[in-house]
Amino acid sequence: MSANLFAAPAIPAEISDPINARILAVSEDRIAGFVEEPFATIAAAAELEEGVVIERLQAMLSTGVVRRIRQTLMATNLAPGALVAWRVAPDKLDAAFNYMVRDDPFSGHVVIRSTDADTPGSVYRLWTTLKVPQGFSMQRHCEFLAAAVGAETFRIMPAKRLFALGVGHVRRRGMEPGSRSEEAGRVFDTNIVELSPLEWRVLTSLKREFTVDEITPNPWRGRADDAGLPLKEFIRTARSLSEREVIGRFSTFLEHVKPSSAGERVTRYNALFHWRVPPGREIEAGKEIGRHHILTHAYWREGGPEFANVNVMAVAHGTDKQLVLEHKAAIDKHLDEAGIPISYTNVFWGGRSEIKPSEISPVDYQAWAKRVGLSTEVEAGHRQTGQQEMAEREMGQQ
Repeated sequence: MSANLFAAPAIPAEISDPINARILAVSEDRIAGFVEEPFATIAAAAELEEGVVIERLQAMLSTGVVRRIRQTLMATNLAPGALVAWRVAPDKLDAAFNYMVRDDPFSGHVVIRSTDADTPGSVYRLWTTLKVPQGFSMQRHCEFLAAAVGAETFRIMPAKRLFALGVGHVRRRGMEPGSRSEEAGRVFDTNIVELSPLEWRVLTSLKREFTVDEITPNPWRGRADDAGLPLKEFIRTARSLSEREVIGRFSTFLEHVKPSSAGERVTRYNALFHWRVPPGREIEAGKEIGRHHILTHAYWREGGPEFANVNVMAVAHGTDKQLVLEHKAAIDKHLDEAGIPISYTNVFWGGRSEIKPSEISPVDYQAWAKRVGLSTEVEAGHRQTGQQEMAEREMGQQ
């Protein structure tokens, strides 16, 4: 008799599996801040045993259904960031995309976008998110990247406020257009927080992606050892960072761009919505837009004349394009009912895309800049921050 007859059944790894769906509905974006036992916390919320959660997450990470598991940070509070739109000639677009993905650790989401018609800004096909540690120049960084990829021009759009921030693709499946909260969206500031060397040490260890072997009870013990700290001190520092709202959430990130090995897709359409509302009403509009459950991100950004002076943007995902447009129509109607006029709106659809965490360490930035030949000399009149001083000091010791 074949030994294969006695082999243990494979652990289901597809998101359509009911138990996996229960886990993901929690683990994508429902574990806020820092928690000492993240997998036990997911298990409690999903009403499952911790061992089941651990084996299912291990299986999903091993097969690539889950792209990464990590403690996220409120990066807008740790490094100045922006959405950057790049105007690149069509014959250079793929090469520019590849460069941003492979060679710039400070660019996160990299997406080639298009519109359904020629509209203001439709010639800006390449979009990236960018984080440049405090004390270094975002303008200089973008000028360097533009020269490297042959971009004709670019538009930097920092977030002035955030109104929605949470992924949750699984729990958004089948959501009805117009589904929204009774409460207005929360307004998140983007003030930069300076950290001590000890805090950076803990944060650097916290944010690293989990390997399959690290998905265990008490997962922070190994990270504390890596940071050279007693577990109690590591936990205390992490809790302090969470209280200062530097910590985002403990998250599992699905591979939502490419199909799984079984051909299953989490989502198919990635839409960036643009609205122009009256100046001075951006926060009011953002709070109303932030009510809508379909949105993974919403923020006040200034698009400038390149994008018809839009000032509020949001992101939604879905498996059906028409349904995504119906969600947007519901948001438009809600704004009208709230008495907030929209003088212009547009949708940029995501095509080819790669998503990676933006590096935010000033030490890593200094090392990268030295390697590629980018000057990081402090501009005249610009105060050097403690983070940059730390970077330069640590680089000098290497």
